[in-house]
Amino acid sequence: MNKFWQSSSRLFCCSYLSILIISREIDKEEFKKVMALMRSYNRQGAAHRHGLRTGFKVGQSVENGGVVEYFFGNDGNEPLHFDKFTSFLKELHEEIIRLEFSHYDVKSTNTIPAKDFALSMVASADMNHISKLLDRADTLENDPYLKHLRITFEEFKAFADLRRRLESLTMAIFAYGQVNGLLTKQDLKRAAQHVCGVELTDRVVDIIFHVFDMNNDGHLSSEEFLRALQRREADIHQPAARGGPMGWLNPKNRSSLLQMLR
Repeated sequence: MNKFWQSSSRLFCCSYLSILIISREIDKEEFKKVMALMRSYNRQGAAHRHGLRTGFKVGQSVENGGVVEYFFGNDGNEPLHFDKFTSFLKELHEEIIRLEFSHYDVKSTNTIPAKDFALSMVASADMNHISKLLDRADTLENDPYLKHLRITFEEFKAFADLRRRLESLTMAIFAYGQVNGLLTKQDLKRAAQHVCGVELTDRVVDIIFHVFDMNNDGHLSSEEFLRALQRREADIHQPAARGGPMGWLNPKNRSSLLQMLR
């Protein structure tokens, strides 16, 4: 269900934003057409192509209530403008991050343990690697320094913002890192801040390296790190020509990337 929500949301945002950017506003009927198109592209959506969901006691299509009413008013005659829609998406993204953080912040202290932050990073990793990454997260409790670290919501949100800039981050990693894709802690911090506009604290970077520095040599395993992020934040806008952001991991693309960023 979570993967369905994520893929549907991305397709919806891409299609809908394209229309909004062109027209600067959209009406209710146009919105419903986009929603119908979105549902037609996935199996679950096609089963509910009329906007009705089984198991819910509703007397009419859910398309006529909820977020549609918020966008277009009670009578459905208000146009939706680009600024309102993008503001809604930003608030929705922040609320989703807040809910995830609250899942780990069981005592409502506005901080979470380092291990829980590590688990949130690797939760969507590839099944072929997740056991190894979960083991790395578990060993945080054996580190006399890391086991006492607490991550604030602001730090948690900053890392979530970095995930949303995955393509830029991938490019930056090979611009700031070594030719073979290995990064030091300072390389990662500079890449995040200078290219993605995200400032990572030393605490966050220390946890990232504990999980993704597989050889314990002070360098980040870039491919492992980026693949874990990609599975969670795969973006429909990323270029297919290079296979999405992970296309930059192909050695054939690295030389052109470095030339672009010089």
